[in-house]
Amino acid sequence: MTILIDQPSWPAHGTVWGHVVSDESLSELHAFAAAAGLPGRSFDRDHYDVPQDRYAELVAAGALPVTYRQLVTRLVGSGLRITARERRGR
Repeated sequence: MTILIDQPSWPAHGTVWGHVVSDESLSELHAFAAAAGLPGRSFDRDHYDVPQDRYAELVAAGALPVTYRQLVTRLVGSGLRITARERRGR
């Protein structure tokens, strides 16, 4: 099991956001999110958006801190990445 989290760096809605992903399966990702109390509305096809104030808590719960580039590389390698083209429905 590897749950990954990147450093929050995406500003929106009055805070800064990061991402939580699994490099194994979506079921693993959803199980981690449920145990951590992440709301379902924060799921975005292949990741959960998480505000910076939850970062330390999620790392303490077992998420492995990685860079954004490492997160994307591992997500692509797992076959779980949803591309921009797929998000647009093309």
